[in-house]
Amino acid sequence: MKDRGLRTFITALAGLAVIYFGFSGSRDSGGEGGVSGGVVLLALLASLLAWNLTKPGPAK
Repeated sequence: MKDRGLRTFITALAGLAVIYFGFSGSRDSGGEGGVSGGVVLLALLASLLAWNLTKPGPAK
């Protein structure tokens, strides 16, 4: 991907998706209704993975 804006958008979307599904999963299981530290850590790791996977290749 050559567009940095799209790369940033995908990275943020990956992190927000993990937080959303972590939050909705804790609500359904009768938790207290907050985002735990583990979910935030997973969101950070997902964002870093998305950032790394979408980095542009070498110029030809």
